[in-house]
Amino acid sequence: MRKQVTIIGSGIVGAVTAYYLSADPNLSVTIYDDGIGQATKNSAGIISPWLSKRRNQRWYNLAKAGAALYPEIVEATQMGYSVYQQSGTIVTRHDAADLQALYELAVKRQQDAPQMGTITQLTAEEVQAKIPLLTQPQPGVFVSGGARVDGDKFAHNLLKYAEKRNLIRHKGKVTLGDQGQLLTPHGQQAYDTLILAVGAWLKPLLLPMQIVADVRPQKGQLIELQLPETWGDEVPVLMPEGERDFIPFTRSKLVVGATHENDKGYDIQASSLVEADLFASAVKLDANLTQDQISQVKVGTRAYTRDFAPFFGPLPDNPHILVASGLGSSGLTTGPMIGKLLADYVQTGRHDWAQYQLPIETYLEVDD
Repeated sequence: MRKQVTIIGSGIVGAVTAYYLSADPNLSVTIYDDGIGQATKNSAGIISPWLSKRRNQRWYNLAKAGAALYPEIVEATQMGYSVYQQSGTIVTRHDAADLQALYELAVKRQQDAPQMGTITQLTAEEVQAKIPLLTQPQPGVFVSGGARVDGDKFAHNLLKYAEKRNLIRHKGKVTLGDQGQLLTPHGQQAYDTLILAVGAWLKPLLLPMQIVADVRPQKGQLIELQLPETWGDEVPVLMPEGERDFIPFTRSKLVVGATHENDKGYDIQASSLVEADLFASAVKLDANLTQDQISQVKVGTRAYTRDFAPFFGPLPDNPHILVASGLGSSGLTTGPMIGKLLADYVQTGRHDWAQYQLPIETYLEVDD
């Protein structure tokens, strides 16, 4: 008899976990999701962790592994350029000394991250040549292995792929009982393994079990602009100093954002003030943009912890329930590797994740 694995949440972690587990004929895999406020559907989509100045080495190991996993998944599932493209990323700096330090950091990290590809220092004119949209370019460092990803399309395609193998999908809100019972719109459902990949909603989901997760909601907003001109697949992503990320997608779509708002709770209403701020940032890079080109404002809710590090794995006192949360604004980068590690654990029962995270007990507290 096949073991029942149930996943709650169809964002980046849930989708990747389902993708890997659906290939196992010994498992029956089911996923539930209500889709409300999901960070993956409303994220900016830059995969380029190598120039981050974050001092957390465990986070960097996880992000680096996640970035390296994308090409493998994309090739296996035959996703197109509109979903994922290694177009390269450019990180700019105003100060020449800062730019040189950034270049030296890139060269150093390339030694154990060959997926970074070619690293080049660019003048402002060379940056503009690579991103013709820019009217006020700055010098930068170009990393050819950097990529852009449409998180919504990526997760959707993975789930459709998994459905063709061994995945059943359900829409709707679920809750847990005090002993971890799974309560769905269709009644209580049995499982052998339950995976909670619900991001910022992990804390309220675990409360009936008297477990308090160190998870806080963070609101993120971005804007999409539809421009009259088109550009090829090779236009890089721009991570400018002091401004919002600037992401040209194929088919003349430009994404700008996203924000990091720690005091808005689970609010998913778009803000006209934030929209204006994002547009103002975009105009500083491309003075030809107009407000009527804004085609959409997206809002999502990320999860973050007190040390801004993700956590994942089985509950300390219940190895049949796995959790993942706290991915923050780098969820599209760290999420794929977390999903793969969770899937490996389900299949083998073994894990050694010290290089990627602190003990999971750091982020979970039993409320007596």
